[in-house]
Amino acid sequence: MDTRLDEMQADFDRYHKENPWVYEAFKRLTFQLINAGRQNFSASAVVERIRWGVSIGDYGPDDFKINNNYRAFYARLFHVEHPQHDGFFRTRKQKSADEDATNLPPLKRSWFDEMTDETQQHLNLLRIR
Repeated sequence: MDTRLDEMQADFDRYHKENPWVYEAFKRLTFQLINAGRQNFSASAVVERIRWGVSIGDYGPDDFKINNNYRAFYARLFHVEHPQHDGFFRTRKQKSADEDATNLPPLKRSWFDEMTDETQQHLNLLRIR
């Protein structure tokens, strides 16, 4: 992979394939907003509403996790699939397109159960301490 964006896109594509219900929920909530007359809205808020819906048992598995990086990918996917609503989510240039790939594996939940050298290396590269 050449850029960090390439890595993030690959991670998103894998997640999206494994969790198709997330995008279905994203679309359903987005169309509720559009039908309520909203001209634009926050993809972050839609993802947080999905998290909330999972927590109260509306949908999704109890152990649902979603990387915040995926919000922009869902917004862009929505715009591509529904061009009549292009711009509903305000997007900007993805800075990761200008960053070198990290060549690290995607974060895994199990890494946080036990901090390993590999996890620490990953977090250091992402400047998370």
